Amino acid sequence: MEGHSVISPEVLARYARDAAGEVTTVRGARMDGSAVEVHVVVDYGSHIPDVAAAVQVRVAEYLQRMAAVTPSSVHVIVDDVRR
Repeated sequence: MEGHSVISPEVLARYARDAAGEVTTVRGARMDGSAVEVHVVVDYGSHIPDVAAAVQVRVAEYLQRMAAVTPSSVHVIVDDVRR
């Protein structure tokens, strides 16, 4: 008998927060269907497009590895720049 499990959006959002936190400070994350939205704070002087791209890659890889979920998109919103 083959089993099937469902991972809640809240757990997937937690995975996204954990993964993004390996790149920069995270204020929050949420799943909306298969799309991920991550809110971050970047350090002053950081190249924001590079940080955002690194977050996107890290979140997508982490979700795939931990939950076999491939997000349709990973939106990175920069809420603040920290000095």
